[in-house]
Amino acid sequence: MKFRHIALVGATLLSGLAAAAPGVDPLSADIDARDALRFARLMQNGAVPTAEVLQRGYLDGAGPGVKIFTPNRIGDAQRLARVVAAKPENYRYAIRECLPQLPALRSDLQAIYLAYAGLVPERPLPAIHVVFGASSSGGTANAEAQVIGLEITCLPGTTRQQFRTTMRSFFAHETVHTWQADRSPQELADPLLSETLREGVADYLASLVTGEIPDLERDAWARQREAWLWQEFQRDRQAMLEDSASLRKPMASPRFRRWIANYGSPPEGWPSEAGYWVGMRIAEAYVAHARDKHAAIRELIERRDPGAILKASGYGL
Repeated sequence: MKFRHIALVGATLLSGLAAAAPGVDPLSADIDARDALRFARLMQNGAVPTAEVLQRGYLDGAGPGVKIFTPNRIGDAQRLARVVAAKPENYRYAIRECLPQLPALRSDLQAIYLAYAGLVPERPLPAIHVVFGASSSGGTANAEAQVIGLEITCLPGTTRQQFRTTMRSFFAHETVHTWQADRSPQELADPLLSETLREGVADYLASLVTGEIPDLERDAWARQREAWLWQEFQRDRQAMLEDSASLRKPMASPRFRRWIANYGSPPEGWPSEAGYWVGMRIAEAYVAHARDKHAAIRELIERRDPGAILKASGYGL
């Protein structure tokens, strides 16, 4: 009977994988670091590449990862050259210590993708690209791929275990962003809650497939003051809802930047991106209250009506 049960479980898993949407096969998923290796060659023997060298040797003929990263994160060769010249040791450290570790992370990526194939089999799994950017973002995604900036995920002093944990989190988090559609009218009308849920849902699902809480330091800080944090969030959200300028350009609002898009420059005494944590807690509550938890997860990914999700979650009540 025991062997029959194992066989049935195996058959169920295999049938689920066979029904998965087109995309990367979780069993053969790999990390494409070709662009990162091209960049590394430009910094051999202590060189600090000029804008001309970066344009010719990195941006020209770039792969999909650099092409995705260029518009909002790299900018152009001149900007990238200025950042590399200002922080050459950051790039050298990532090249020396973390770039060689990427092949060993293939099994972590495949395990995460297998977990997603079981959790949301209808969602395609994206290609993974690792690149070097302008020290402005650790990662981004579009509908087909996720891109990770190595100079951010491997800052000087990062240990092997810390790098592995960070990369696992990025693999899982950015994958969710590849599934999230353009913002609905309801989302645009409530930008702080919308972006908080967008990032928080990605962190929540990442925690399910990795078994790890994203950013343990932020989590410890937030849990100690959760009730106060929620009051502050609600105050900032309401103020933005009543301010037409904040609704038109949320990224320009100090209230928005208090919670989102403040990596490396959070409010004094706060961790970066506290909104991610708030959104994760709302997502957790939403699934906990749902009768059909698989349907709830699909609804969180789609996020058609953030206000309705918050209300149904019961969070903060």
